[in-house]
Amino acid sequence: MSAKGPPSCLAMPVALLAFCLIGPTADAGEIERGRYLVDALAACDNCHTPRGAASYDLSNRFSGGAQTFSDKTYVVRGPNISPDRETGVGAWTDEELRAAIVDGIGRNGRLAPVMPSDSYKPLTPSDLDAIIAFLRSATPIRAPLQSPQQRSGEWTPHPMPGAAAPFDEASLVDKNTRGLYVASLARCLSCHSEEIDGAPDYQNRLGAGGKSFRNAAGVVVASNITSHPAMGVGAWSDDDLKRAITQGVARDGAPLRPPMSTLSKAHFSKMSPDDLDALVAWIRTIPPKE
Repeated sequence: MSAKGPPSCLAMPVALLAFCLIGPTADAGEIERGRYLVDALAACDNCHTPRGAASYDLSNRFSGGAQTFSDKTYVVRGPNISPDRETGVGAWTDEELRAAIVDGIGRNGRLAPVMPSDSYKPLTPSDLDAIIAFLRSATPIRAPLQSPQQRSGEWTPHPMPGAAAPFDEASLVDKNTRGLYVASLARCLSCHSEEIDGAPDYQNRLGAGGKSFRNAAGVVVASNITSHPAMGVGAWSDDDLKRAITQGVARDGAPLRPPMSTLSKAHFSKMSPDDLDALVAWIRTIPPKE
């Protein structure tokens, strides 16, 4: 008599348990939508993928970043978010991943505020599911968490005005609403708004620039992207803005400096024409600030 597998009555509970923990298998369309959101807007690689000589080391995609982020309450590196079950998030449930992405809460408590969960709060339920589906489709990479990982103190959420809760699909038909959605996921205003005590001052300095970035290129100060005609981008054409966003080139033809140049070429260059048009239209609604 040939060997047989376990009876279906025994196998079914195991299959149901896996379904409940990990969730149903995503279809190709959902995975591709998640790929677009991660590649073109959310730019997860920027913190969670190591870098090669010229760009990301995609052979180790999502295995953890090499850059250290620090502030008064934390010193961290982007952890492994590949679907490896031991060192990544392969054993995390969908609910745990949702909490990490939009609420900044991991399995061991609150994540450091450098995790831009505030910017991801407007994700529609279907887009959030698509991101999770795409992350689960990635290659599992065994890479233990790199030190340092230190967190302390409390962190108050600072979502963009008008983007503090999930959007619904129907609302994205409106061009300005879609532009706000894209701007939040791409973290445009968290970079281009001056900070107070490490948090963007959206009330008084929305889009006015002033945030400092320290990297291999030195200290870079984010520019003013309000509609002010002289201090901001009010006099820029749509094509000027699109070139800056997707190519990292300023109105005068000068190359922008990191991190904008890196993000524009590696991520925002993949933005769809409709999302890019909506983003530019929304940027023009930002009140002028000097």
